Amino acid sequence: MLEGRWKLVILFHLFGGRILRFSELERAIPGISQKMLIQQLRQLEKDGIVRRIVHHQVPPKVEYCLTDWGQELCPALDALLTWVAKRPLEERSEECRDEE
Repeated sequence: MLEGRWKLVILFHLFGGRILRFSELERAIPGISQKMLIQQLRQLEKDGIVRRIVHHQVPPKVEYCLTDWGQELCPALDALLTWVAKRPLEERSEECRDEE
């Protein structure tokens, strides 16, 4: 459900009850193409993690937010960030030298 380069980035932008328009998400995530953002949002919506809100107006307005179930991912992803932050700096430096 969370595979791929962009899904976690999208989720981080929507955590905390944030509701963002498509264009706001696109601006917030440099490097993602419009096509890829659409695909990722559709998959997250299909999986029940993201909710798409359509406002029937002219011009059309579409917003995205996390479902309650999607919001429950927050503690797990926070734990991953904490885990990554604890990685010793020496190990990161050694890996960089090994790749050269």
